[in-house]
Amino acid sequence: MAPSWSDEAIWWQVYPLGFTGAPAASGDGPVRHRLRRLEPWLDHAAELGCTGLLLGPIFASETHGYDTVDHFAIDPRLGDDADFDALVRQAGERGLRILLDGVFNHVGRSFVGDPGWLRRGPVGDVDTFEGHDRLVALDHAQEGVRRHVAGVLGHWLDRGAAGWRLDAAYAVPAGFWSAVLPGVRARHPRAWFVGEVIHGDYAGYVARSGLDSVTQYELWKAIWSSLNDRNLYELAHALTRHDALLETFAPLTFTGNHDVTRLATRLDDPRHLGHALAVLFTVGGVPSVYYGDELGHQGLKEEREGGDDAIRPAFPATPAELPAAGREVFELHRRLIALRRRHPWLARARTSVTHLDNRTAVLRTGGPGRALLTLLNLEDRPHLFPLGTGECAVAEAGDGGEGDPALVPAHGWRVLVDKSG
Repeated sequence: MAPSWSDEAIWWQVYPLGFTGAPAASGDGPVRHRLRRLEPWLDHAAELGCTGLLLGPIFASETHGYDTVDHFAIDPRLGDDADFDALVRQAGERGLRILLDGVFNHVGRSFVGDPGWLRRGPVGDVDTFEGHDRLVALDHAQEGVRRHVAGVLGHWLDRGAAGWRLDAAYAVPAGFWSAVLPGVRARHPRAWFVGEVIHGDYAGYVARSGLDSVTQYELWKAIWSSLNDRNLYELAHALTRHDALLETFAPLTFTGNHDVTRLATRLDDPRHLGHALAVLFTVGGVPSVYYGDELGHQGLKEEREGGDDAIRPAFPATPAELPAAGREVFELHRRLIALRRRHPWLARARTSVTHLDNRTAVLRTGGPGRALLTLLNLEDRPHLFPLGTGECAVAEAGDGGEGDPALVPAHGWRVLVDKSG
C-alpha cells in the first residue's frame, strides 16, 4: 500500500550532475560541494507548487551517475554526507521531500562491492546492461546482492530520503524487489518506491514486485504523439489503459524526463504545449516536471556519445539569473499545479472521454459530485463542445477563459469544473 502522502506528491525532477555543471567523469580531485547549488533552487520548486525533488543519481560513479561504484558515498563531484544532510534539511523546511535515484540493476566496472555479486554468462564473462560495456549487471539471485540493496535503501531513508526511484526496474526480476522491500518497509513504512518501467505489463510488475508505482511511458508517448498527429483517438486509447492501472496503483506521470527529448522540442506546434500540460495535471497519477521544462527549454535527445547533454544542462547559480522569456511557461505550470493541488483526489480519479474526434476531445476526470472537464481543440477554428446541461465554470484556460465555457478558441484548451454534481 502506497503511503498516503504520495498521492498528493508533485515532483520536480533534477539531474544533479548536469544541473550543477559537474565534470563528465569522476577523477581523483578534491570533494566539490556542488550539491549545495541546489539549495537556492528550492524556493523555485516550492513556488512552482511541487512537493518534492526527484533527484537523479548522486552516488559515487564513474561518469553519468548510472555507473555507480559506491552506493553508500555521495559522488565527490557533488559533495559529501554533510551536503546531502543540508539539502534534506533545507528541502524539509520548504515542505519538499527528497526521492533518490537508485541504480541496482547494474554498476560501474570499478564497483567497490563484492566482485562475486556480478552476473556472469555461460563462459564466465560478466554480463553487461543492454550492450554498454562499462555497465556490468548484478546477479539478483544472490542473497548478498539482496542484503546490499536493502542496506543501501535503508541507509539513505535513515538519513531523510522519502523514497526511491529504482532505475531500470524493468530489467530486474520482480521477485528481487518482493524479497528486498518488506524488510525495508518494516523500518520505513512511509517510504515510496517507484520503478522505471518503459513498456510491458505495468500492473503485473507492480503486483509481483511490491513496488508502489512505475513510470507511465505509454501515456507520455500518447500525449505528445496525439498532439503532433492531430489524432486524439490515440490519447483516448492510452487513457483507457491508464484507467485500468489506477485500479491498483497511481503511476508516475510526466511529459519529460532525463532520458527523452524535451516536450517543447518534441511538439510540432508550440501552441499545443498547454494541451499537454492540461492533460498531465488533470488525469490520474503522480505528476513530475523535469527541470527546465517549466521554463519551456528546448533539448534534443540523440543516440550517440554525449547525446544526453542537451537535455541535462547546467543551470545558473540562482533563479534570478534565468531569462525572462521562460516566465510565461513557468506561470502556466504554476497555475495548473495549483489546480491539481486544489483537487488532490485526481491522483486516483478515472477519466472518461465524453466527446472525441481526431482534433477535439473532452476528458472528464472524476465521478459524481466532483469532476474536471479538460477540453482540447486542435482545430484551426473555434470549437463549441457539447457539454450537455450541466453547470460548468472555467478553472484554467489557455486563453482568458471569457465567454461561453464550452466555446474553445482555435488550438486552445480549457479546464472546467463540473458544478452540476
